[in-house]
Amino acid sequence: MKLLLLEDDIRLSDVLQRGLRRNGHAVDHAASIEDARWFAREGAYDAMVLDVMLPDGDAFGLCTELRHADDWTPVLLLTARDAVEDRVRGLDVGADDYLVKPFAFAELEARLRALKRRGAVPRPAQLSIGDLHLDPARHLAFVGTRHLDLTPREFAVLEHFVSHPDEVLSRSRILNGVWDWAFDGDPRIIDVYVGNLRRALGGGAKTPKFVTLRGAGYSLRSPADHG
Repeated sequence: MKLLLLEDDIRLSDVLQRGLRRNGHAVDHAASIEDARWFAREGAYDAMVLDVMLPDGDAFGLCTELRHADDWTPVLLLTARDAVEDRVRGLDVGADDYLVKPFAFAELEARLRALKRRGAVPRPAQLSIGDLHLDPARHLAFVGTRHLDLTPREFAVLEHFVSHPDEVLSRSRILNGVWDWAFDGDPRIIDVYVGNLRRALGGGAKTPKFVTLRGAGYSLRSPADHG
């Protein structure tokens, strides 16, 4: 694997570089956010191992920058901060994994192998189609600047559609994706939720629209596909 290692602690970075290279990895080392930003922009990596707190910033901001630039290289955060809110923040800004110092080198290796299996596929922290924007971490939805006042279940249904844009989703597929396995109600409840969401979204030219395909299900169509 080709790795970018961001770590400003000289002793720890030396230990990590020796161990990773001994196991056959290629490692580019950065000791600052600015250096890591340059490496990320100029190189291609199988994964990035980023220390969270650096003198010139933090990896939360760097990870946010990467994702906004459509860089989906898997990111593993290293930190001595083990508070739940820190771990949650790291994952919500787009990191893929979190390892608290001190840690066993074998665990770092195992986590890197798992990250490589995922690959650099898009895993956005926020979701958008046209002028519809969802922030799953905060359960917020907007059409343009207009906030959508949705129930938790309405938000979950909308998130499921936004995660599968332009696909035709049957009632059963929506139920399987949003409701638990014990649901034994009427599948036509989906029609009610889609109707509510259709009204909530409105009919703006840049807003995705729900399309009904009789006998097949529903599709949330991107603005370019309207009509």
